[in-house]
Amino acid sequence: MKYLFTHLMGSFIFNEQLKRVDFIPFTQLEDYQHKNQAEEKLRRKHPEAQPLPQDKWMPVMQTFQDRTYFQEFYTKNCELTKQGIKNSVSDDNLITQTIANINELDKVSNLLTKRLREWYSLYLPELSKERSSHEQFVRSVAEKSKPELLKELHLMTTESMGAPLSKNDVEEMQELALLITKLYQVRQQHEVYLEKIMVRHCPNVLELAGVTLGAKLMELGKSLKHLAMLPASTIQLLGAEKALFRHIKTGAKSPKYGILFQHPFIQNARPALRGKAARMLADKLSLCARLDYFKGEFKAKEYKKELEEKINR
Repeated sequence: MKYLFTHLMGSFIFNEQLKRVDFIPFTQLEDYQHKNQAEEKLRRKHPEAQPLPQDKWMPVMQTFQDRTYFQEFYTKNCELTKQGIKNSVSDDNLITQTIANINELDKVSNLLTKRLREWYSLYLPELSKERSSHEQFVRSVAEKSKPELLKELHLMTTESMGAPLSKNDVEEMQELALLITKLYQVRQQHEVYLEKIMVRHCPNVLELAGVTLGAKLMELGKSLKHLAMLPASTIQLLGAEKALFRHIKTGAKSPKYGILFQHPFIQNARPALRGKAARMLADKLSLCARLDYFKGEFKAKEYKKELEEKINR
């Protein structure tokens, strides 16, 4: 009886006494990754060879405890680990990092816009009240002069409560506005990039949840695989973990939804029906995630139509 055994050092043939009778060494990591070729060569030379039983692995591995093998073991294991890390990067990682950066861009741009509103109110306080949208306010400051803005606000120069600041003072505010505008542009580019990744990686989730919400679900679910394995009840409460733990600990009111509240289906539902809408949406999102992970058919449009019909009843 002969046994065939393969590991990082090469493919080996052992006899019944576990003495090495033949082997093909692996000089590079690629040899180990294509070990089937070496095993096939040894099988042709030793057709009676059987795979080494698991109970004999330990005695065989003890034959490699010689110090002459240590450096080669270390080098090849490092190479194998590096290769494994490289291969572990997937679309899940790209989606998670991109949506995380979008969230951070939102925080930074909101913080800077708040500062710009306070700062520019020294010069033209009426504009901040008129432009409730952060983006519109920032673009107005960046692209238009005070006379143009006064004309849009239907105000005379003497009617404004703003101080008559110098050109240098106003230019500093406009520089900040231009910076925030650039942040908005980067955010839009991220959304376009996210959509391209999600079209190939999770088209059903993308269709039903949208770009931003779908990516946030992927981030909270850690990966498409994990999201696909989660029950619909868990998907329904993603993003509401603090409220859920507070309910468990103190008996406070149980949450009905997490970030799914951002979905138009729930936003458009009557307040009394939002919990039911969240359950129905979570059910369909769970199905979409499983279809995407197991490479099933595209059915998100059917689910979307079904939800619209139920919610609009």
